[in-house]
Amino acid sequence: MKPTLVVMAAGMGSRFGGLKQIRPFGPDGEIIVDYTLYDAYVAGFGKIVFVIKQEMREDFERIISGNLYAGKLEIEYAYQSLDDLPMPFSPLPDRVKPWGTGHAVYAAREHIDAPFGIVGADDFFGRDTIVTLGKFLSQKCTDNGGCMVGFALGGTASENGSVSRGVCEVKNGKLAKVTERTDITLQGDTAVYTDENGGKVSIPTDTTVSMNVWGFAPSLMGLMQEHFTAWLHQYSGELKKEYYLPAFVDDMIHAGKLSVEMCKTTSRWYGVTYGSDAEVLSAALSKMHEQGEYPALR
Repeated sequence: MKPTLVVMAAGMGSRFGGLKQIRPFGPDGEIIVDYTLYDAYVAGFGKIVFVIKQEMREDFERIISGNLYAGKLEIEYAYQSLDDLPMPFSPLPDRVKPWGTGHAVYAAREHIDAPFGIVGADDFFGRDTIVTLGKFLSQKCTDNGGCMVGFALGGTASENGSVSRGVCEVKNGKLAKVTERTDITLQGDTAVYTDENGGKVSIPTDTTVSMNVWGFAPSLMGLMQEHFTAWLHQYSGELKKEYYLPAFVDDMIHAGKLSVEMCKTTSRWYGVTYGSDAEVLSAALSKMHEQGEYPALR
């Protein structure tokens, strides 16, 4: 069975100032997802599950239908909504903030029946990243063994503002620990993040970070159901607390329930956290097309 690729696309891109997921960045009007679809097709994925807000579906279907390779893949949609929670939980009436990346994956649970990868719709990960992910899922994935494709922090930060990243500790080729760090900014040859006490901490720019490129067996959903339920017992009463995917994986690693291989990629990551990042991405995509790395996608 071919692997599935879950694409988290429910975020509305508040800092960027618009719906990044359907904004054109390529030279012929391509959106970021066009490249993800093509790379997934080349990498041997059989199904794409877009995790979106239900009100986005009409726009998404219209845009995705223009991709020349969408018809070569099975496309399904899962909806991330505030009230999609394990029993007996329900969101506080005043909560408007999404539950986070872990919840986005949880929202796709009914669509997962094969080894699956996870990426975000906001990011350009590059061909080698998706191919590496697909190879692991097809050849090495086990019930208690997943993978993460990591990136160097310096190549994922933005010069236009702060970012949040899962900072990784790697031992013997395995992910040993991942800690979510917020308010990361570049300062010359180093980066600085804000710790839990509000202090500023320096960190090397070659530190491996998670860009939420993961691969797992379908059995992961059972672990997530149990873990998310326990998390809600503690945090469901907080308006802004988020269920981070890296934090879930970290807990599973330390509980001995999951082993995560660190995979390397030769691809460069591009993101559009802020509006000014768009010019950098557009220039890079134009160059890739000129060099023949991508065919016509629309």
